[in-house]
Amino acid sequence: MGGIGAWQLLILLLIVVIVFGTKRLRNIGSDLGGAIKGFRKGMEEDPETDKPEQITTEESTSAEPQKQQEKTTASRPTDTDV
Repeated sequence: MGGIGAWQLLILLLIVVIVFGTKRLRNIGSDLGGAIKGFRKGMEEDPETDKPEQITTEESTSAEPQKQQEKTTASRPTDTDV
């Protein structure tokens, strides 16, 4: 008692096909399969290839004035922003 039998699953499947239609179910199945395949591929990739690139001293020194300029141009929040 309480278990789902084969007849109940068959009736449920028939209702789902009637509500959604075979074309939409096929699209949902292919989208779900592609998402699972992409997830598995992403999990199998070597994590060493995903390391962030090292920033050279030239890049870091050229970025510092830009950061300082951004700090000076930032406005303070007003009463309407809160």
